[in-house]
Amino acid sequence: MLRLNTVDFLKTLSSPLSIGLFLSPDFAAQALLNALNHDRYRVCVHTANDQFCGFIDQERQQLDCLILQSGSELSHLIHWLHGQVIVLPAVILHTDLDEMPIFNSSSVDDRDSSTLAPFTYHTAEFHTTPTQFNLTDDVVEQAIARFIHLSPNCRIGSSVEAEIAIDSATQTLLMLQQRRLIDKLKERLGYLGVYYKRNPQSFFRRLPVDQQQKLSEKLKAEYRDILLCYFTNDGTLNQQIDDFINTSFFADMSVPQIVEIHMDLIDDISKQLKLEGRSEEIVLDYRLTLIDIIAHLCEMYRRSIPRET
Repeated sequence: MLRLNTVDFLKTLSSPLSIGLFLSPDFAAQALLNALNHDRYRVCVHTANDQFCGFIDQERQQLDCLILQSGSELSHLIHWLHGQVIVLPAVILHTDLDEMPIFNSSSVDDRDSSTLAPFTYHTAEFHTTPTQFNLTDDVVEQAIARFIHLSPNCRIGSSVEAEIAIDSATQTLLMLQQRRLIDKLKERLGYLGVYYKRNPQSFFRRLPVDQQQKLSEKLKAEYRDILLCYFTNDGTLNQQIDDFINTSFFADMSVPQIVEIHMDLIDDISKQLKLEGRSEEIVLDYRLTLIDIIAHLCEMYRRSIPRET
């Protein structure tokens, strides 16, 4: 189990993420740079296509994400990236909200279909506007999360010519490049790598109502099993708590939601004890169960979710 005294080996962010930022010369970049101005990022800004290509070619092994402004120069840059088989997490900036594609909320797998709107760089790119970027502190993290879920067989060109050019050797090179970046992120970010494996589309608040109900029932059943064997010598308790915490973490469950599950089950137990004519004082001991679960879930969030320092 992820006990508080066994997580000291988990690393926090040891070095900033390397970001390549490509903007037009007339773009007012200060607000955007302020949004990235903290210890989590090392940003290199370029406004000339040739210079930016040279920077990427030199730094491709260190780069973690690209932030690219949409515009006339972007197509030339994307063509060069495809030719070099350089595929990195990417944020596409649109100065006009109306220019943004409609598939931004879809999952990576859903957007692999050829029937959907064409993409710019690859099917895991994240589209936003400067205003949205400045108001949100996790745009880069979302782009990286999408990239980690990107299939090695993804499409990296929206034209027929580009797709034909992606032969088996190129796909192998792309897969190796993805693995290198993912392994590097895991090594540098330590337990933060678990955060990037989370799929935002699987978060409880974003699931359809029927799937929310199914997940709630699953968590309630797992928690009930934990309550039943919490004060016994059952050797499966630690694994049960691990499973419950992992499910809750990847579903981005909040502490109040866990408390609600606990209280619902305690109410059920209290009612059963009343029917049997037994004392309800025993349920007070289960506050330790709730404290234990919340402590480990909170520690998992604290150790993993990227945050400003």
